[in-house]
Parts: sequence; C-alpha cells; structure tokens
Amino acid sequence: MNKIACLFPGQGSQSVGMGKDLFESNVLAKQCFEEIDAIAGRSLSGLCFAGPEEELKRTINTQPTILAMSLAVWRCYEAGGGPQPSFVAGHSLGEFTALVAAGALPLEGAVRLVEKRARLMEECPPGAMSAVIGLTAADLEAICREATAELPPELKQVAVVANFNTREQLVVSGSPEAVQKACARATVKGARVISLPVGGAFHSPLMSGAADQFAQELDKWTLAAARFPVVQNVDARPATEAASLKAKLASQMPSSVRWCDTIEYILLQGVNTFIEIGPGKALSGMIKKIDKSATTFNIYDQSTLVQTLSALRQTITVS
Repeated sequence: MNKIACLFPGQGSQSVGMGKDLFESNVLAKQCFEEIDAIAGRSLSGLCFAGPEEELKRTINTQPTILAMSLAVWRCYEAGGGPQPSFVAGHSLGEFTALVAAGALPLEGAVRLVEKRARLMEECPPGAMSAVIGLTAADLEAICREATAELPPELKQVAVVANFNTREQLVVSGSPEAVQKACARATVKGARVISLPVGGAFHSPLMSGAADQFAQELDKWTLAAARFPVVQNVDARPATEAASLKAKLASQMPSSVRWCDTIEYILLQGVNTFIEIGPGKALSGMIKKIDKSATTFNIYDQSTLVQTLSALRQTITVS
C-alpha cells in the first residue's frame, strides 16, 4: 500500500499570476481567495494574479499571498476527492497551511497570524542569509560557530544554519558580518555560496524579539487536535495534540527549518508519494535530492489539479 504526504511551500515560491487560472476555472478556489481577502482587509488575490513583482517579493506580501494560494489549492484538492494524507508538513511559512489542512488552525487564524508574522519579519533588525551548497550540515555548523567566535561577544553577532533543506543544500542566517565570515570559510572549503535577497536573519536567534511579539498574537487563537499528523519544522517530528502544535509553532521563527529531517522521517514511515500543494516546485526538487525514488506531484493550477487527482485515483491506496 502506498502512503502519501501533502507538503506546502514557503517564501520564495511566489510568482506573479499564481492562482489566477484556478480562480477563473474553479468556484471553490474563487470562494477561498474571496474569503481570505475579506479577512485580510486587502486584495491578496490581486497581488497573486497581477503583482507587480517587486511588491509580491516583499515579505509583508509574499507570505500571506502564498498562504492564500496554497489554501485555495488545498480546498480544491479536498473537494476533488484527493486522498487524505498520512502526514502533512510545510516549509517555514507553509507550516501554517499544513495546520489549516489538518484542521488544527482555523482559516481566519492562519490569515491573521501570517499577516502579523510577515509584518514582524519585514520590520526585523538587519540581517543576512546565504545558501550554501556542497558541505555537510556538521561542517557548516562548525564553520558558523567559528565565524561567530571571531567577532567581539559584546556585539552579539551570530551565524547559524537556518535551513537544512537537503543533506548538502543549506542556508546560513544571522548578522551580516558573521554570515559573511561563515560564507568566506565555506567557500575556502569548496562550497558554492549564493547570497539571498532578504533583509532579515530569518530562522536565527536574531528573530527572538519578533517571535515574542508573534507569540502574543498566537495566544489569541485556540488550536484544535489535528486530523492527521503535522511534522513541524522545529524538531521534524509529528504532532496532533493542540498544545504541542501551538508550542512548536510559537518556537518556529527563531529556530532552524529541519526540512531534510522532516522528509527523511516521513519516508521512514513508509510514505513514498509526496504532493506539493501551492506555487512552485521547490519542495519536489528537494525531495528528489533526498530520495530519488520518491514519487512527487505538484498542484498549482486547474490542469495540474485534474492530472494529479486522476493519477492518484489510478495508483494510490492510502492506508
């Protein structure tokens, strides 16, 4: 028997035009976008469909628009008879979509929390992030510790591995000087380094202040037990109990995204089919680097919705 997991993308997967085809061809997607626009009090759908790109790239817009797009796709997937997953997971921002999909977080709560999160992350202190390809996680973590130790402790500068996307596709985050030093060391060791176009040190200890403010907003919302396990970023382990889900969500902003561990855990549970729900194909690409034998599907418009549901009906039996 085949098991499936549904995955939801995070920041960086956005593109101008996302969701427009689904909005125009599927009444459920249209209703979902309209509900989310009403909750947000602004036209997130308009930003999805028409941009402009520079506005869509801003964290304050990127996060809620990806949430809206992914939730619209999920609603269509469920209504179209998509099989219930054995697990769900979301990459950073995508964890909010995963929690809605699992019935743990109400739609309104997700929209309001992501709007708050995006605002806090856009306004956070200056930081830097760089992708590092070609080193092991242990090697890069050691490099980050060395780079941090080189700087005067009173400056409280830090570099950490923020994203463990695959075994050798990692992201360093922290204060600009510490990240620069860490990346210089990584380059000497043969890594390829790509500076990311963000102004904050996401998923690093520098997000602690923003996380405290986010926790105040999170406290306003009651989570429910999940219908199926949610494998969360902070520890790459499943949870269904409301208290555990909420506690781990509160810790997410200053903690690393343990995506490789998440996928490896899900694979060990007998899952061999992954459905990426929302814009882009980044998560599917990561999965193939973790396990080439895994089967992946992407749903991001009406055509891929129909194709995926048809393929699943023919080939997948969910235990």
